[in-house]
Amino acid sequence: MVTMRFIAALLLCITCNAQTYYEAIVAKDGITRATDYVDAIRVNIRPKLHSKLAPIVTAIRYAENGKKGREYGILHKRCPNTYRGQAGWCAATVQKNYDRWVKAGKNGKFIDFLGRVYCPVGAENDPTGLNKHWTKNVRHFVNRFKAYT
Repeated sequence: MVTMRFIAALLLCITCNAQTYYEAIVAKDGITRATDYVDAIRVNIRPKLHSKLAPIVTAIRYAENGKKGREYGILHKRCPNTYRGQAGWCAATVQKNYDRWVKAGKNGKFIDFLGRVYCPVGAENDPTGLNKHWTKNVRHFVNRFKAYT
């Protein structure tokens, strides 16, 4: 369960900044879903990396812009078709791939590394070729939300 201290800290950030990555989730999905988002970040991303990786999770939400049950674009059959399931799977994927990127020597930019796994160009489930825009879109939103963290 989300701790009150963690929620209070995030709410304090909202009052201090124009639009934080958390506030962007509230604006897009509402306070109830934002609580699910906070829990997904807390459970799946190591605390020392929250400020670095949570904006990426938010940026993925905005870039994917998925419908209910697919908000973060997770199509894996084992991912629950719920907001919390999507947010959690996304956060875990970001954390795991950040660890892989670091272990591989931080070659290139992390968003590019993540994009090759999260939304690969030429994937079978991308017949219209939209995946080619994913990295650029995620980078745009990361820059937007990082500016206020």
